[in-house]
Amino acid sequence: MSDYEGKHVAIIGLGRTGVGLAQTLCSLGAVVSAYDAKSAEELGNSAEKVQAAGASVYLETDDVDFEGVDLLIPSPGVPRSHPALVRAQSLGVEIISEIELAYRIAKCPIIAITGTNGKTTTTVLTGHILAADGRKTFIAGNVAGTAVKPKSGHCEGPMPLVSAAARADFSSVIVAEVSTFQLEWIKSFKPKVAALLNVSCDHLDRHANIEEYAALKARIFENQTRDDYAVLNAENHFTARLASSVQGHVLLFAKFSDLPEGAFVRGENIVLRLQGREEVVCPRSDIQVPGEHNLENVLAAVCVAVAFGASVDAAARAIRDFKGVEHRLETVAIIDGVRYINNSMCTNVEAAVRSTEAIDAPQIIIAGGKDKGSDFGPLVEAFKRRAKHVILIGSDAKAIFSAAERGGFESVSIASSLEEAVERARSIARPGDVVILNPACASFDMFKSFEHRGRVFKEIVLRYQNSAVSNH
Repeated sequence: MSDYEGKHVAIIGLGRTGVGLAQTLCSLGAVVSAYDAKSAEELGNSAEKVQAAGASVYLETDDVDFEGVDLLIPSPGVPRSHPALVRAQSLGVEIISEIELAYRIAKCPIIAITGTNGKTTTTVLTGHILAADGRKTFIAGNVAGTAVKPKSGHCEGPMPLVSAAARADFSSVIVAEVSTFQLEWIKSFKPKVAALLNVSCDHLDRHANIEEYAALKARIFENQTRDDYAVLNAENHFTARLASSVQGHVLLFAKFSDLPEGAFVRGENIVLRLQGREEVVCPRSDIQVPGEHNLENVLAAVCVAVAFGASVDAAARAIRDFKGVEHRLETVAIIDGVRYINNSMCTNVEAAVRSTEAIDAPQIIIAGGKDKGSDFGPLVEAFKRRAKHVILIGSDAKAIFSAAERGGFESVSIASSLEEAVERARSIARPGDVVILNPACASFDMFKSFEHRGRVFKEIVLRYQNSAVSNH
C-alpha cells in the first residue's frame, strides 16, 4: 500500500504536469479532484486522460471544495496569490509542488537543474552524457519541445518529473529541469546533484524583485547535505555568491576563469578539474550547438554529469553527438539562401540578446509577445549591432517599438500576426541573411505556449519552402 492510498488530493491546472500528477496519484490509490479554469475545448484531451485515470474533473478554480482534502498540488503556472491557494493555506491544507511529490515517491536519485536561461539544453545534454555512460536515464521536468534522443544508451523522456519518478526503478537516474514556480512549494526536495546555471531578470511580473526571484532559485540547494553536489556559475553574480553558503560539495563552471574545482575553458579546450586531478574533456570545436551561452551550458552539464559519476569520455562523446533541442536556435529551413531559425523558447531579454550575438550573419528578427516586466534597452543595443530589420508582434510590440525609438534603432516595424511577420521578413531577406523568431517575450497573448508559437512559425516557413521547391 502506498502512502497516498485513500488520500484526497486536489490538483489545480491540467496542463502536461497536471495530467501527469493525476495519472500518478490515481495509480497510487489517491482520490483525485482536478480543477482548471479552461473550457473543455481549450483543454483538448487533457480532461479525458485525467478522467480515464480515475480522477474527477471540475472546469473552474475559484470555488475549489477543500472539504476532506489532505493535499493540494498547484501546477507551476498557478501563482501563490491565487484565491484557491490562499484559502487552502487559511484552512491548513498542505500545499506542495509536483517536484516535491516526485521526490517523495522516487526510488532513484534525482538531478535537478534550474536557472533563468539554458535549463533545457543543459538538462537534455546531461541526460545524454549519463546515457552514454551506460545509465538508465529519464529526462524530466519542465523540458519543453522534443528532446533529441542520444545516439547511444537508454534515455527516456521528456516527461513530467512525477511521471518519471513513478516509472524509474532503483537502477535509474532522473535528470530534471525545475522552475522557480515549482521550487516555491518544496519541503523535503533534495536532489543528489543540483545546478543553478544563472540568474537574470525574468518573471518580474510574478516576483517582487530580482532578489526574491534569486532566493527562490536558490531553494534548489535548501535540503542538500555534504554528501550532495551543488553546481554553480562562477561568472554570474547571483550564483557565485552562493558558493560559500550551500551545504553540498561545490563545483563551479566558467568560460573565463581557471577554477580550483570544476569545468572551465583553457585555450581551445574544455577542462575539468576534480579533486586535484585535471583532464581535458574535449576541444571547444566539438560543440555542435552555436553561441557562447551554449558553451556555458556544456560546461555546466559536464560538471553535473561527472559529479554524479559519469566518465569524462562519456561526456566527450555526448557533446560531439549533441545537436540541441527544439525551439532553441533550431534551423527550420534554408530557402533561396536565407536560413530560417526557430528560437521560440527565448522568452526573456537576456536570452534574446545572447541568441542574437550567437549568429554572425545579418538578421531579420521577429520579436515580441507578452512582456514580463523587462528592460528592453539591452535588446535594442543588440538590434543595433546585429539586426538588418526587426519585426514586432504581440501585445507588447509597441513597448519594444518605443524602446527602439529611444535607443536610436530605426529599422523596426510592427506586424499584426506571425504569418504577416514571416512574409515581411521573407521579402526583406537576401541570400546569406538569417530570419529568426527571437521573441524576448512570453507567448500567451497570441499562442497556447512557446512550443505552439515555435511550431506555428515552422509550419509557415515550411509552407514557403514547399512553395519554393514547386516553383523551381
